[in-house]
Amino acid sequence: MRIDIDQLNETELVDLNHRVVARLKFMREMRAHAQMLDFRIGQRVAFQPDGYPELVGVIAKYNRKTVTVIVESGQQWNVWPGHLRAVEPGAAAQAEPAPVLQLRSE
Repeated sequence: MRIDIDQLNETELVDLNHRVVARLKFMREMRAHAQMLDFRIGQRVAFQPDGYPELVGVIAKYNRKTVTVIVESGQQWNVWPGHLRAVEPGAAAQAEPAPVLQLRSE
């Protein structure tokens, strides 16, 4: 379908612009959602933010366009799913072993 925008008045052009922007936003959100389905809550992932070394963390939740990742330092990052890659359990070397909590038995 071809639209001759030269024949549209200003009001019609503004309406067309709003529709195009809404459609592009919808398409981006659907692409992000499809990429999110490649990952699950609790999965270990890695990503490389600009100006930082590669970070490894665990997916905590899904957002509309991003996923929330809690990295090993405890920081929370909202990351576009296209920037994530899965990390095999045990593949990332940890600097310190995870703390062990002793529970009292009653």
